[in-house]
Amino acid sequence: MPVKSFNPVTPSRRYMKVSSFSEITKTKPEKRLVKTKKKTGGRNSYGRVTARGIGGGHKQKIRNVDFKRNKHG
Repeated sequence: MPVKSFNPVTPSRRYMKVSSFSEITKTKPEKRLVKTKKKTGGRNSYGRVTARGIGGGHKQKIRNVDFKRNKHG
């Protein structure tokens, strides 16, 4: 497993080395474990703005993680 070293921006980062998990990590997540994140735009169920300044942005996805791990298959 390759080792990642950091630029010495601070004294603590100078000798910092961590494992790079690039060999066991995929670039794209598993398609069936990901769903699109719904956007509200700061509006409630009545359609009224309840949080100002929220809206737009890049389309995002959210991972579906089974923390209980009790499903078969």
